[in-house]
Amino acid sequence: MAMNMASSSGGGGRRRGRRSAVMSEINVTPMVDVMLVLLIIFMVAAPLMTSNIDIDLPVAAGGKSAASNQPPLTLSVKRTNGGCNSNVDLYLGDTQIAPTDLLPKIKAIRETRSDAESVVYLRGDKDVCYAEMMKLLGEIRAAGYKANIVIIPEQGS
Repeated sequence: MAMNMASSSGGGGRRRGRRSAVMSEINVTPMVDVMLVLLIIFMVAAPLMTSNIDIDLPVAAGGKSAASNQPPLTLSVKRTNGGCNSNVDLYLGDTQIAPTDLLPKIKAIRETRSDAESVVYLRGDKDVCYAEMMKLLGEIRAAGYKANIVIIPEQGS
């Protein structure tokens, strides 16, 4: 009987020189348990953090509304027949204008609009030269506008 007790305890003299290998795996079960508890706590606490106090907020009156009924100012550029130094046709909205009339007209329009509406959308034909577009962009900025160049992606055919 004494022999059975010594062998079952596992402490015999045979394992004297060997050491057990260090476990190199991370036990993630406790971390998952903690995360799940935190998730439940936040799910329960989040609806309690809203405020149910009734407040009568003042109504703002006067001033101009941000959403205006005026359409945005659009300048379209189309190249006429010829090379890169040829003339271009300019359309302010849907109306064709002469290139010499562009700056006075957009300055006059700028004086009637608010600062929120001070954007010109510049649309150029794909055949218009880069130099022409940059010249028009400079004139738009000289009139006090911010300019957005509109690029339409190619349509698959």
